Amino acid sequence: MNPAIGADSELPTGVRSILNLRQVPDTSLSIHVTDVDNGKTVLTWNADVAKNPASTMKLVTTLVALDVLGPSYRWQTDIYALGNIDNGRLDGDLLIKGHGDPFLVTERVWQMLRSVNQAGISEIGGDLLLDDSYFSVSGHDPSGFDRQPMRAYNVGPNALLMNFKVVRLWFEPDPAADGVRVSLDPPLENLRVENRLSLADSSCRGFQRGISITPNESFDTMILDGRFPKRCHRYAMDRTALDHNAFAFGLVATLWKESGGVIEGSWRNALAPEEQEPIVSFGSLALAEIIARVNKHSNNVMARQLLYTLSAETFGAPGTEEGGRTVIADWLLMNTPDVKSLQLDNGAGLSRDARISARDFNRILQFAWRQPYMPEFTASMALSGHDGTLRRRFDDTKLTGQAHLKTGSLDHVSAIAGYIQSRSGRRFAVVVLQNHKDIHRGPGEEAQTALLRWLYDQ
Repeated sequence: MNPAIGADSELPTGVRSILNLRQVPDTSLSIHVTDVDNGKTVLTWNADVAKNPASTMKLVTTLVALDVLGPSYRWQTDIYALGNIDNGRLDGDLLIKGHGDPFLVTERVWQMLRSVNQAGISEIGGDLLLDDSYFSVSGHDPSGFDRQPMRAYNVGPNALLMNFKVVRLWFEPDPAADGVRVSLDPPLENLRVENRLSLADSSCRGFQRGISITPNESFDTMILDGRFPKRCHRYAMDRTALDHNAFAFGLVATLWKESGGVIEGSWRNALAPEEQEPIVSFGSLALAEIIARVNKHSNNVMARQLLYTLSAETFGAPGTEEGGRTVIADWLLMNTPDVKSLQLDNGAGLSRDARISARDFNRILQFAWRQPYMPEFTASMALSGHDGTLRRRFDDTKLTGQAHLKTGSLDHVSAIAGYIQSRSGRRFAVVVLQNHKDIHRGPGEEAQTALLRWLYDQ
């Protein structure tokens, strides 16, 4: 096979067949593939037209974070005792200052509070004070992207983000009461559920199993309406609740009391004292572990936390979205100066405005392949047929286990980017971007599969 140089290559027959079958114009598709061992172009098609890459954009954000912060970088969440501690009782307030940990989930909050208990506190006589000033987040509208403010993918960044500001609601039929039992994980003492659900004598199917969830104006009450199928044994739904600091208080207070602790006050915002040392400095997982959670599962708010962290670490607190974009623009100028088409927006790919060309994206992947942290970066992507967003793709074909890829999908956008190894042992960096009406409904994935099968046979 001769490498294509300059002009577009001929599209592989399988890819062309999919485009013809689905009546998709070939101008909607951009492809750029290189051999990572020699840098030569293997296939290129419409590669210089900037397109929306959807969530594949997370590869840019996580790569720059790896390079700038280092694979072992850890976030700290600091806890201060503002008062005297006597026989396990804090006569004053407990203050928690966040520095942007993207993965302060319920289990890790429990571990953090266990450290507070080990520091000699079991009763808090005052309030819980929350300091999220390490990031400056302005103007985030969770309904702005698609008018779905309760969806987890729309959660905005926060320096004291806990459990992605998401609760899981579990639904079980209760025939004796002709109703539905509802439980929350994690349970939050300041979140109220108004359960108006009844049972329907039907099989377990239908959109959201017939459940509608409406928040009140302050998002501290979830109103559940609808008819839940009687033949559903158990059903789960993830939704956001409260605002960031109210959620943090609810989670901390609930876990603290569950472990036997006492907190007598409520919560308020405050700044950590500069002259005082924290009683606990709770470290996050290492960045190399964090980016695997970002890329394998396409977590939007975690990617956005990285962007704000890059800003804060480079320019000083508070971190901002604009500062993060500047860090990445400067990084590109220094490391991949030929990349000109990038429009990053929020760094997560949940955007109608983000853009990059397939050729430029491939240049970034080639740079990453030559770096000492290449194994960590590659392993952060989903493994075909095995995990993450590829768990149910390529799980019964010759492509199983052959590719590390980041997927991207929005309405009318379908994309993949990453690395694949062929049957002969050749390794390719591959970028496929496709923007067209309804391409996300299946044709995009079909074209991607045809291309990857062709590459596997090279």
